[in-house]
Amino acid sequence: MISSLPILMLIQEQAAQAAEQAPKGGLLSPQGGLMFWTLLIFLVLFFVLSRYAFKPITAAVEAREKALEAAIAGAKADREAAAALLVEHRAQLEAGRNEAQKLIVEGRAIGDKVRADMIEETRGQQQDMLERARREIEAEKVRAIAELRREAVDLAIAGAGKVIEKNLDDASNRKIVENFLSTIPVTPQAR
Repeated sequence: MISSLPILMLIQEQAAQAAEQAPKGGLLSPQGGLMFWTLLIFLVLFFVLSRYAFKPITAAVEAREKALEAAIAGAKADREAAAALLVEHRAQLEAGRNEAQKLIVEGRAIGDKVRADMIEETRGQQQDMLERARREIEAEKVRAIAELRREAVDLAIAGAGKVIEKNLDDASNRKIVENFLSTIPVTPQAR
């Protein structure tokens, strides 16, 4: 490029001299020398530019074009990946909601089961308490009847002793009355 600079300057000087020597005419009048030198300068400049400037400029434009295409392709791939990720996240969110609903339903079912078990256990305990109370009442009734019999024996002996005014020994009298009372059937009360 440096070696072509003096040539260009020389061509330019020649063109300027030819322009001075050329007859002065109008703006639209053709001048052969000026046209020759203009065409020659254009061709030399075109040759120099094509040899040293067009290739780097074209390479830079192509590189820029490839970079833009790569950026567009990358953006498209990123957009598709983001859309796929969004779909996946929505699916995971829906699955999470479904799982939460399932856990809520299971929790309610477990709560209902625990409540039913507790009610059943309470009823069982209540039945046990009632049975125990009935047994205790029955035992108390048997003791009360035995106590009443003893008192009845004592009263009967005392009354019989006064009626017959004969006093037998106390143990024989007690045995006779107890034998008599044991033959009397005990009727349990209706519940």
